[in-house]
Amino acid sequence: MKNNRKDIRNIAIIAHVDHGKTTLVDHMLKQTGVFRANQQVETRIMDSNELEKERGITIFAKNLSVNYHDVKINIVDTPGHADFGGEVERTLRMVDGVLLLVDAAEGPLPQTKFVLKKSLDLGLKPIVVINKIDRKDARPDEVLNAVFDLFVSLGATEDQLDFPYVWAIAKQGIAKINLEDTGENLFPLFDVILKSVPGPEGNIQEPFQMLISAIDYNDYLGRIGIGRVNSGIVKKGDNIFMITREGTKISAKITKLYSYRDFHRVEIDELSAGDIGAIAGLEDVNIGDTITSLDKPEGLPFVAIDEPTITMNFMVNNSPFAGQEGKYVTTRNISERLSKELKSNVSLTVEMTESPDSFKVSGRGELHLAILVENMRREGYELQLSKPQVIMKRILDVKCEPIEHVIIDVPEEFVGIVIEKLGKRKGEMLELYQKPLSEIPIKKISLSAQQPFITLVDQILAAKQKALNADLPERVRSQSGTSALERQIDQMVYKLYDLTPEEIAIVEGKRNNHDN
Repeated sequence: MKNNRKDIRNIAIIAHVDHGKTTLVDHMLKQTGVFRANQQVETRIMDSNELEKERGITIFAKNLSVNYHDVKINIVDTPGHADFGGEVERTLRMVDGVLLLVDAAEGPLPQTKFVLKKSLDLGLKPIVVINKIDRKDARPDEVLNAVFDLFVSLGATEDQLDFPYVWAIAKQGIAKINLEDTGENLFPLFDVILKSVPGPEGNIQEPFQMLISAIDYNDYLGRIGIGRVNSGIVKKGDNIFMITREGTKISAKITKLYSYRDFHRVEIDELSAGDIGAIAGLEDVNIGDTITSLDKPEGLPFVAIDEPTITMNFMVNNSPFAGQEGKYVTTRNISERLSKELKSNVSLTVEMTESPDSFKVSGRGELHLAILVENMRREGYELQLSKPQVIMKRILDVKCEPIEHVIIDVPEEFVGIVIEKLGKRKGEMLELYQKPLSEIPIKKISLSAQQPFITLVDQILAAKQKALNADLPERVRSQSGTSALERQIDQMVYKLYDLTPEEIAIVEGKRNNHDN
């Protein structure tokens, strides 16, 4: 008989990029006593990767826990960009509920729909958090209604449609049940989590089973499998079976067990049903493998991961300047690095080509592959890249291509240019409306297109520059002589490309030199 544990809650935080997930986690840690009152703590604590800090986005899913009213709340902080959807898909198997963060001004966006669909299909209990209600252009009631409509369109059950919701200002660490409430902390949100999210099911009397959902690596311990215990108890030193996704059984022994305390991993003696933890001692463990006791060597089903949509060729650098920028330049070096990436990056595929010096690497989007390339470059790898290509597929003997959804905020003067560029790529207009973000009219355009928007940004920027060269009305010029309209578009571009302050300074410097 399976029972729900009362001392644990397992939740994931999901949202579109830049809707405030990691900022909310910062304050959840601070308000549950993880840090001293006088301790200096940097922002976005969970963005530990170098690229995450530079770009200000979450790329890899992270595990942490907080304690509230003697209940341990295990939290998975997930990426918000659609290109890293594989990180979200595999981690949802570890939790029983999700916090869906939605910006009070922007409302549900494409990634909101993607991650919510995955969680509803798994039957997870949703809690909606309408964040950034302090924004000048916030429209919390409208956004809440839009979220409800999204639930309906995704086929949510009656129980899921009756979702609890909380208003929040994550940047200030405030949550409240009613908009009129003052709000002092995140305790109302914690109370809703304890009340609405069920404790994990599991029977400690049954044989041990655990599905591996993430992989870490330690120079001393080797590969470490991270996941949730489905049933039973495992202790340090136990002999177990590791069952791969292909069904192969491998004998192994548990050398160390870990649990999560705040954002640290701590060594423990045992894990039991419902716990999220980590296991060391499994040399070849991979995501999707099942760890079982010797009594019940049965594998658990692994969530299906959406297929890649874009591909590039990674090639050995055979140019005259080869070997000047990296120390790992051979076919073997690149092959080993890509093989290592495949063990933790479940959304990636690598295929050999007719050339022994070229690898066909496929991912979920341009950013997905760009992060891999940048990580390899920083690690000392040198390689050549082909231009990205869309992956075509035959379904029921019909040639199909990926469909992407794009939402563009653009000043009214440039709506025609954007629609023209998207129309050439078979874009279909879904929605067009004006929102009062500033004194300059902004049009919000929602489109669906059959062709991915590779190089589209560059084309729009080129058209924007051409239009700005024309004489603009006096009303849009500031006292310094710089177009206010131009500055606003530049800010949009910086945000679109996720430029750091240092990169923006470089761009500004080049533009000023060009103007001079």
